[in-house]
Amino acid sequence: MPLIHFFEEQVRFKLSKPRKTTAWILTVISLEKNTPKGLNFIFCNDRYLNKINIEYLRHHTLTDIITFDYSEESGIQGDIYISIQRVKENALKFQSAFDEELHRVIIHGVLHLLGYTDKTIRAKAIMRKKEDAYLSLRTVPRETRK
Repeated sequence: MPLIHFFEEQVRFKLSKPRKTTAWILTVISLEKNTPKGLNFIFCNDRYLNKINIEYLRHHTLTDIITFDYSEESGIQGDIYISIQRVKENALKFQSAFDEELHRVIIHGVLHLLGYTDKTIRAKAIMRKKEDAYLSLRTVPRETRK
């Protein structure tokens, strides 16, 4: 039974390389000395995510990701909701490729499940450094491929 699942809600979106993305996520979890128990990534639109944000977190702002952590002592488990609309807009805003921004948000959610926060300037800097490091693991540079 796969430990990582990808779903869509109120948006038509398919991850371009789900197996490769799954392997990358599993590598990150392993490098963080943890184990996955079950991760659900739910890709949705702004409206759907905003409704969740208001209902469960009482926040009335748009966001690109909401992570619900169901982890216990023996591994990480959770639901990670990602607004594809926000990711697209943020990719334009930060002048990055859509896939790069999407993977940053994906690993951001995983890092939350691993116990990292972004509530302070210092914690946010640590999280950004981890995101950058793990994003670099997604692909092997062309010159080293065989």
